[in-house]
Amino acid sequence: MLDVGKWPLFALLPPQDLNSIRLACVFGASGNETLYVTENDEVFAIGTNCSGCLGTGDIQSTIEPRKIEILCGKKIVHLSYGSGPHVVLTTSDGEVYAWGNNGYSQLGNGTTTQGLSPCQVSTNLLNKKVIEVACGSHHSMSLTSDGEVYAWGYNNCGQVGSGSTSNQPTPRRVASCLQSKVVATIACGQSSSMAVLDNGEVYGWGYNGNGQLGLGSNGNQPTPCRLAALQGIHVCQIVCGYAHALALTDEGLLYSWGANAYGQLGSGVKSNQSCPIQIMMDRERVVEIAACHSTHTSAAKTQAGQVYMWGQCRGQSVIHPHLTHFTCTDDVFACFATPAVTWRLLSVESDNHLTVAQSMKKEFDSMETSDLKFLVDGKTIHAHKSILKIRCEHLRSMLHDEEVIEIDQFSYPVYRAFLEYLYTDSVSLPPEDAIGLLDLAAFYRENSLKNLCEQTIKQGISVENAFTLLSAAVKYQAKGLEEFCFKFCVNHLTAVTQTQGFGDMDHELLKDFISKAGKHGAFRN
Repeated sequence: MLDVGKWPLFALLPPQDLNSIRLACVFGASGNETLYVTENDEVFAIGTNCSGCLGTGDIQSTIEPRKIEILCGKKIVHLSYGSGPHVVLTTSDGEVYAWGNNGYSQLGNGTTTQGLSPCQVSTNLLNKKVIEVACGSHHSMSLTSDGEVYAWGYNNCGQVGSGSTSNQPTPRRVASCLQSKVVATIACGQSSSMAVLDNGEVYGWGYNGNGQLGLGSNGNQPTPCRLAALQGIHVCQIVCGYAHALALTDEGLLYSWGANAYGQLGSGVKSNQSCPIQIMMDRERVVEIAACHSTHTSAAKTQAGQVYMWGQCRGQSVIHPHLTHFTCTDDVFACFATPAVTWRLLSVESDNHLTVAQSMKKEFDSMETSDLKFLVDGKTIHAHKSILKIRCEHLRSMLHDEEVIEIDQFSYPVYRAFLEYLYTDSVSLPPEDAIGLLDLAAFYRENSLKNLCEQTIKQGISVENAFTLLSAAVKYQAKGLEEFCFKFCVNHLTAVTQTQGFGDMDHELLKDFISKAGKHGAFRN
């Protein structure tokens, strides 16, 4: 089940209220506003209420949940928010409601008056069933069930798609080259707009100063333009960050383009890209991508349930997709995005709606359902024979009728991490402990686990542990890891000797390293 408690505002709620949440959204310039829907379809708001964005009828901040009566029972299905902030949502009946900041008519009611309570957006939408909404900084879009796109609000860069740069006070259909086409999904960057057709084609319009439209240029576009670089590629999902975009194809391939000052494209460099580039090519099939117009953070989830993040992560620029221990992309934005906001309307499912991967993780070390115990260092780990036999060839040959197995060649943290890996396909250990797991992976001939251990060690290497990790890599014949650790040590040793000489460096350690370095040919020429 999704843990909404990762967002600080939800810490204000008692457990019984948290357990009743079905849908939730965290937004605002500092992530200080929250809307949530209960199992009884009651809608509540908490937060600072900037520009009346909580929809409570006033601009008073609140740390106590306040009910939004007009939305109760409306069955909200999709919601988005802007930077003012303003909020736009659609219900199961296809109605659209908006409130909050309205300085550029982003509420679509024909005025620029701040909206303190949710009001239905009616112009040109009354006879339409809206199934999706999207907001940029100060503009809004909606997608109807028949594949039409309507846009309104701020239009200084053409983000409304009307062909001009005049603000649009009420919803207007985005026509031009989309006139006879069926749109399947929409997304907004800060001042840009994107649409994916039912045939997988992608169109973009609005601000393009960082190449975020993916057109191979940097000029703004007042009407939709097709991304020629994705010709012949069927895109099924698209998301926009502040000034970058990600696209996911029906084959599970991931493309990115646009601004890249924080590494949000995941390309390994920080240069902008005005044309889509494929990333994560060495990973397995991607099934979900995530970005939000108010952040420079990106995330993706693979078919095996592994979640990666990159871009601006807690003040750091992560230029390559980084494997996390999260189980959903929402957690990336709760823990690492700035501000800590939701990239989509959170759907909090009860335990009886868990996925297979979530169910497997939940049952690891479960006393209630297990039929096998491992005793390691005097501690018990509960497991399931059938799962272990399916997941590990070594255990398949080892397990018979035993109910308890004692393990003495590996430590408790290492063996527990190994068993947990069999349930989750992920490794949660510091690099120093991952050395022991690397030993186990080599002994059990678990090559995928070995690769994960190497990745964990590479991500956690530091000056303090580099020599230890290098020795482990040599011992367990992890050639790629050995080369990586060796280069790290050489680079550090070079930097130290150039700036301060050998100083008080451990002479035995230095002698040992020089010996290894000589064997590797580091001091040739």
